[in-house]
Amino acid sequence: MGASMKLQFDLFAPDYKKHSYAFYTELREKAPVYKVKMPNGLDAWLITRYEDALSALKDSRFIKRGRTALGEERFKKLIVLEESEYLMETMLAMDPPDHTRLRSLVSKAFTPKMIQGMHENIQNIADGLLEKMEKGKPIDLMSEFAFPLPIIVISEMLGIPTEDRMKFRDWSNAIIDANNHPDRMRKAGPKIKAFVAYLQELVEKRRQNSTDDLISSLVHAEAEGDKLSEKELYAMIFLLIVAGHETTVNLIGNGVLALLENPDQMALLQQNPELIQTAVEEFLRYYSPVEFTTNRFAIEDVNWHGETIKKGDMVLVALASANRDPEQFVNPDQLDITRKHNPHIGFGYGIHYCLGAPLARLEAQIAISSLLNRFPDIKPGTSLEQLEWRPSFLMRGLKELPVIL
Repeated sequence: MGASMKLQFDLFAPDYKKHSYAFYTELREKAPVYKVKMPNGLDAWLITRYEDALSALKDSRFIKRGRTALGEERFKKLIVLEESEYLMETMLAMDPPDHTRLRSLVSKAFTPKMIQGMHENIQNIADGLLEKMEKGKPIDLMSEFAFPLPIIVISEMLGIPTEDRMKFRDWSNAIIDANNHPDRMRKAGPKIKAFVAYLQELVEKRRQNSTDDLISSLVHAEAEGDKLSEKELYAMIFLLIVAGHETTVNLIGNGVLALLENPDQMALLQQNPELIQTAVEEFLRYYSPVEFTTNRFAIEDVNWHGETIKKGDMVLVALASANRDPEQFVNPDQLDITRKHNPHIGFGYGIHYCLGAPLARLEAQIAISSLLNRFPDIKPGTSLEQLEWRPSFLMRGLKELPVIL
């Protein structure tokens, strides 16, 4: 059965995330390449099977640069905010050789060796946050722990002042939730403008007074001219701030949620703290923090599973679905923190594999281990069925996670 079959769902509906895994099961079985109409007017194809996801993520017929695939005139119609152009020239929207050039500029800061050297600092940040909390008290784990830890880490790497960090949650949420949705993008306009203005001010300060941080390094690369354009500079800082904390916030929140939903797995991890590495890999698979990969566009007509993906159509790889594909994973809908064979694609696959994966892994391992160690009796502060997912189609993250410590 092809994409003509009618499954009733809206990727941008408030309750989509509550039902998405059931839809993915149906799509993998009946329509593995499934057409939807995006709010921006483009046709998009959902890729839901694991093997298809791997194929799509390395297929050179699906490119990242929308301008190239759609043509200048058609692409311009998708831009509803002038400021958003400053945020578009990211590595995530580039193909080689530009992608290779941009990635090489920041890759040195994210090598496993560099990240391992941050272990003590991340542990200190986690301990500092947990020390402010009291046993038996209710808190929202997202705002008190899952958000502050990664935003402090990435802000320190970039050299962003402490007092400005809270602004980023508001700005980042607005931009992520507006992705591919023109009406939401217009509504988020003031926040996006404020973010771009902030980046311009930050860059200007670094041009006048360079320090030992990642933004200064990028400003220096821009000054050399051939490595980074002005738009690429803003886009890179934007990407590092947003990607540098957004996915990890969700990974920590989703991981704790998965444990609260599966008390046997929580007990197992508390009895065997050395399982934290395989546990974090399982959280990445079970509740993938990134639901869909960012946009890809077909540069020619592509026939796949009896469907024709037309030139200019969007291709959306559902990482969340691929990571629950029973053809690849035994008992995929079951949380198993001891899972040995776990080739999940929670961080993507191919040349766009997440640059910050080693950092996100380490932050999540330290955060969840430290939380369970300090508060072994943690329990839900509300019915888990009542929890709400954020409205972003791109990410899977909770609005709040009330717990009693």
